[in-house]
Amino acid sequence: MKYKKLLVTGGAGFIGSEFVRQNAGKYRIAVVDKLTYAGDIKRLAEVRGKYAFYKTDICDARKIEAVFKKEKPDAVAHFAAETHVDRSIDNATPFMTTNVIGTQVLLDTAKNHKVKRFLHVSTDEVYGDIIKGEFSETSPFSPNSPYAVSKAAADMLASAYHRTHGLPVVIMRASNNYGPWQFPEKLIPVIIMNALKNKRVPVYAKGLNVREWLYVGDCAKAVRVILEKGENGQAYNVGSGMEKKNIDVVRAILSALGKSDKLIEFVKDRPGHDIRYALNVSKINRKLGWKAATELSPGLRATVAWYVKNTKWTARVLAEEKKTGRLK
Repeated sequence: MKYKKLLVTGGAGFIGSEFVRQNAGKYRIAVVDKLTYAGDIKRLAEVRGKYAFYKTDICDARKIEAVFKKEKPDAVAHFAAETHVDRSIDNATPFMTTNVIGTQVLLDTAKNHKVKRFLHVSTDEVYGDIIKGEFSETSPFSPNSPYAVSKAAADMLASAYHRTHGLPVVIMRASNNYGPWQFPEKLIPVIIMNALKNKRVPVYAKGLNVREWLYVGDCAKAVRVILEKGENGQAYNVGSGMEKKNIDVVRAILSALGKSDKLIEFVKDRPGHDIRYALNVSKINRKLGWKAATELSPGLRATVAWYVKNTKWTARVLAEEKKTGRLK
């Protein structure tokens, strides 16, 4: 391993916590997380005692500076972000603040402390949608939601710090993640939780939008590969090649739960809803030797089984959201 000590932002979030669970003990890890609605320290219970934790907002430059001074990380894995498209449509401000300003604070602090690597976790949504073919790392950005715009801005800011300041930045752009511990506002956990209660399962429009589904465990492994072997100044697409229409994913989940398709309720489409995402991953396959290992069908079955077993967790986080008024 090139790096001994990592600072992991958003390490109590969905993808960040998977990375921490996989790598606690391999690296010395310090986690920074604001613990907003989507962050939960319980995701890290199985590696308790194997990481340092700071409940800190990445936009707070003074506190971030204090963390860097104390921990002296060799590298940064930057997962922290506001991520839910629907929330960004309702209110873009937290997305611009956290995803852009927060990233700038981290880049400035990493530069000042001369870290050996800054890995920025981005998304396929920066490219916009594509009817045919696949996006490569050199495809132009054309984001269509406030969330995607904020991630594109952060992505370009990270690249600029490499070009302008020589900061050793690498960027990962991942397709749609799914798996255990995802906050129950995204498509797959929403379908599972509603179906378990025999509630209507909402599907935008006719469910014909296509997504490339990547199991979260595979994504976290890609992060480590890029962290250790990626080339400074380069971006790497991370996807599975497993495309499915949303309606087909919904039907597969209902089938796994033994529920009827009659639970499906088509609802008004999301404004500016991207039609299809697809990533060309030949670069990371060829140069870094990474490839997604989890097929969609067993990945969905494992995800469904986890949520069935962990209904208390989802009930708790949803109840907390209702108390705040953020969830109706």
